[in-house]
Parts: sequence; structure tokens; C-alpha cells
Amino acid sequence: MDKPTDRTIFQNAWVVNDVEAACMKWVKEMGVGPFFLSEYPPGMFDEVTYRGQPADLSMKVALAQAGNVQVELIEPLTADCAYRDIIPAGSEGFHHMCVWTYDFAADKNYFDQLGYDAANTGRIHEVNFAYFDTRPLMGCMLEVVSWNQSTADRFAMIAEAAQDWDGRDPIRR
Repeated sequence: MDKPTDRTIFQNAWVVNDVEAACMKWVKEMGVGPFFLSEYPPGMFDEVTYRGQPADLSMKVALAQAGNVQVELIEPLTADCAYRDIIPAGSEGFHHMCVWTYDFAADKNYFDQLGYDAANTGRIHEVNFAYFDTRPLMGCMLEVVSWNQSTADRFAMIAEAAQDWDGRDPIRR
């Protein structure tokens, strides 16, 4: 099969109301952690679109590793965004799976041709990302993010921190 996207799902993501409270719930009830928390204020991302129109995107994100899968918890701070397309404000739930891309333009074209519109797109530094509305296929969105060594190294550090984690320092900034 000649498909442009690396179809190895490495991340599952949930939208939450309070990212720190959600992290602690995952820590206490599932033993997942430590979580690495980042904040993305307005204006942090470049070339953001929402449903094809210029937009902004702001959020708090926490990442942890659970076995072979990265867990992402997202507290949206922007009302008009892919996160709120599925999970209304005040609600929480599963939002997307994530795969790498090695050719962002080809992947965007591929999903566009299938009729899976990009709910959000954007860029931060050398990293392009898109949330494709694949709900008719998977019941959730699919995030495609361009592979780069810096991000891969950060994700490897998060995975390494989870190995033999003793429960101390559950949320790291």
C-alpha cells in the first residue's frame, strides 16, 4: 500500500477541563506519569487555521508515557478549535490519535482527497501539525505531526522518565 502517512499511532489524547487535576487522576488511578506540562499562550503557533480560516490556538498540554503509547492531556484555552469540535466546553473525553508525517504537504493532500478536512493546522518552529476530522472513520480526530529530531528526543526523554518511575514529582514543567 502506498500511503503517505506513517500509520504507527504513538499517542492518544484527551481533552480535559483542568490539566493538572487530570494528571493527578491519571497518576493516582492508573499509575501513569510523570507528566510534562507545557503552556501554549495565544500567538505561540504560526500559520494557524481553524476550518480553513486564520485563527489562533492556545492550550495547556501534559504528556506522559504509558507503555508504548504517549498520553496527552489537553486543556483548551481557545474556544474555536478542533478540541471543541468534539468535546464541548465543560466536558472531557477522548479526542485524537497521533501519527508522524515525513511529508506534511503530501499527507494533507491525501486526507483532503479522502474528504477528511483539517479542523486545525499550524506550525511551531519546524513542526507542522494538523487535526484531521476522521470521525466518520475512527470516531475521533487524527493528528498528523511532522517528525523532527528535537521533538523525537523530547518524546524519548518523556518515555525514559516513565520507566521505573517511583511516583515522585508527578507534574514537571
